[in-house]
Amino acid sequence: MRQALVNLYERKPAARVACIAHYGATCSVCDFNFGKIYGEIGEGFIHVYHLTEISSIGEEYEVDPIKDLRPVCPNCHAMLHKRDPAYSIDELKDMILPAQ
Repeated sequence: MRQALVNLYERKPAARVACIAHYGATCSVCDFNFGKIYGEIGEGFIHVYHLTEISSIGEEYEVDPIKDLRPVCPNCHAMLHKRDPAYSIDELKDMILPAQ
């Protein structure tokens, strides 16, 4: 049996709520809004992205929901993390291809 030690950083639910309250539930990268596409079932659904990776901030840092977080859809969230360090929101916006 192998053991692995990892650092676990807890995310604060209140910071997520404050971020969405401020920015809304529309993706900061692609403007996708689940409520507009799926109706009631999608209303308010969105991921929240840390502009600075939480693992590099350290546990003593107090996340500012307006300065440090942005709402992003799950697809854009995955694409932001396709490299290490993660892409910035502006970098990913520049990669979006025109609709076919």
